Amino acid sequence: MQGARFAFGPFVLDPDAGTLLRDDVPIAVGYRALKLLAALVERPGVILGKAELMDAAWPDTAVEEGNLTVQIAQLRKLLGPPADGGEWISTVPRVGYRFTGAVEQPEDARRKPLPLPDKPSIAVLPFVNFGTDREQDSFCDGLTEDLITDLSRIPGLFVIARNSAFSYKGKAMDVRDIARELGVRYLLEGSARRASGRVRVNAQLVDAESGEQLWAERFDRGLDDIFAVQDEVTARIVEALLGRLHATPTRNRPKSLEAYDLCVRARKLVDDSPQMAQEAHLLLTRAISLDPDYAEAYRWLAMNHWMGWVHSGGPTQADRAVALDLARKAVSIDPNDAGCRWILAYLLAYERNFAEADAEFARAIELDPNEADTWAALSDIAVLAGRLEEGLAHIHKAFRLNPFPASWYYLTLGQAQYAARDYQAAIVTLRRDETYRTSSRRFLAASLAQLGRLDEARAEAELFLVGNPHFTIRHWATTEPIRDAATLDHFVDGFRKAGLPE
Repeated sequence: MQGARFAFGPFVLDPDAGTLLRDDVPIAVGYRALKLLAALVERPGVILGKAELMDAAWPDTAVEEGNLTVQIAQLRKLLGPPADGGEWISTVPRVGYRFTGAVEQPEDARRKPLPLPDKPSIAVLPFVNFGTDREQDSFCDGLTEDLITDLSRIPGLFVIARNSAFSYKGKAMDVRDIARELGVRYLLEGSARRASGRVRVNAQLVDAESGEQLWAERFDRGLDDIFAVQDEVTARIVEALLGRLHATPTRNRPKSLEAYDLCVRARKLVDDSPQMAQEAHLLLTRAISLDPDYAEAYRWLAMNHWMGWVHSGGPTQADRAVALDLARKAVSIDPNDAGCRWILAYLLAYERNFAEADAEFARAIELDPNEADTWAALSDIAVLAGRLEEGLAHIHKAFRLNPFPASWYYLTLGQAQYAARDYQAAIVTLRRDETYRTSSRRFLAASLAQLGRLDEARAEAELFLVGNPHFTIRHWATTEPIRDAATLDHFVDGFRKAGLPE
C-alpha cells in the first residue's frame, strides 16, 4: 500500500521511507529485514508463505530459505518482545510466518495526493504474465518498460517512470488509489502470454477519474511482431489522449529476440550488488554478441560499468574508459535514445568534458522530457557546478515523474540539500530507503557535523568507511565532476568535521 505507515506497540514503520521508529527515534534495520517486516505488518494475522516472503525481500532473485530464517531471527531480536509477552512474529511450522501484533494506521498515514499535471498524464502498470511459465515474467516486464519508453517520448504527455510503475507489480489495488498516489489521470493495464512462437497481448486504457475504459484491444501475433504490437498500442493511446494519430518515433529495435530477453533480464540486476552486476555483465555481453547493433544493450553495459564504480568505491581509469566507449557506441547506434544520451552525458561530466556533457543532457531532454533519470543525473551535475536552485528544481522534477524512485534519487536530493545548507532536510532525506546504508552516509555524516552533532557524524563516518575503506577526501575531490570552488570547499569542510580521512 503506497504511502501508508503502520503503528504497532512503540514502533512506527514507513515502508516507502525505509524507516522504523521506536518511540519516535529511528532505529537501524537492514533493507531485506525492512521489506519482510512491511510484508508482514501490511497483513496482520495472515499466514504468509515462505515463498511469498522471500519474493518480497529478494524479488526476481533465487536465494536459499536459510536467508529468510536469518532475517526473521534478526527482526525478532530487533523488535524484542511485546509489552504483554509473546512475540511479534510467530512461526507456522513448514508453512511460513504470521505477524501477531495489533497494527494501526495513523490518521496522517497516507501521502497527500499529487496534483495532476497540465497535460494528459499516464502510468503504465506492469503487464501481467497470463501464462503458466513464470520465466515469462521478464518478457512482460520488458513489454511494460518499452511501452513506458515509447509513450515517454511523445510530446504533450506526462508519463510516470518505470521504477514507480513497477512498485505496484503483483499488488491488487483500486485504479483510483494508484492514480491518486502517482498523480496521473490515466492508467494502461494489460496482460501478455508468449508461447509456441506467438504472443497474445491484452491492453486497456482507463480514465481513473471516471472509471471509464477509453480503449481496449487484444493482439494475437507471431512473436516476431511484438515490436509492431508495441507501436500499435502506443499509437492508440496517443490517439485516445491527444486526439490524433501519432507515428511512433523510430527506435533501435533488436534483431534478436534472445538478445532482447537477455537485456530485459540484465537491466533488473544493474544497481543492485557486485554479484548482480557481474551477472548483468555476462547477460549484456552475450546480448551484444548475438546482436552487435543493439543500442540498449550497450547503454546498460555502460551503466553497469558505472555502477561497478559505486560498488567498488570509485572508478579506475580503465573502468571509465570502457564505460565511456560503450556509451558512445550506444549513441552512435541510436542517436534518438534519450537514455543512451544521458548516460553518455553523465560519463562525460566525470571526464570533465563539461561542454559536451551539457550538450548531451540538453539533447536527452529534448528527445524525452519525461525521462526522470535524466533530470536526476542533471541535478547532480548542476549542484556540483554551483547551480543550486537549478539542481534542486531538476531533482524535484525527477521525483514528480518518479514518485517511488531508486535509492540514488535520495542521495542526489540529499546532496543538493546539503549544498544548499539545509542540513536538517538532508539528514531526513539521506536516511530514507537503501541510501542510508550506502555511499550517502558520507553526506549524512557531513550534514550532522555541520549541525554540531559530532558524535553522530563520526559514527556515520565510521560506518561509511566500513564499506568504503579506501575513501579519502582528496581522492573524492579529484574524481567527482565538481567545477565550483565554493561548493567543493563546503563539502570538504563537512567531511573534515565528520572525521573522514584526508
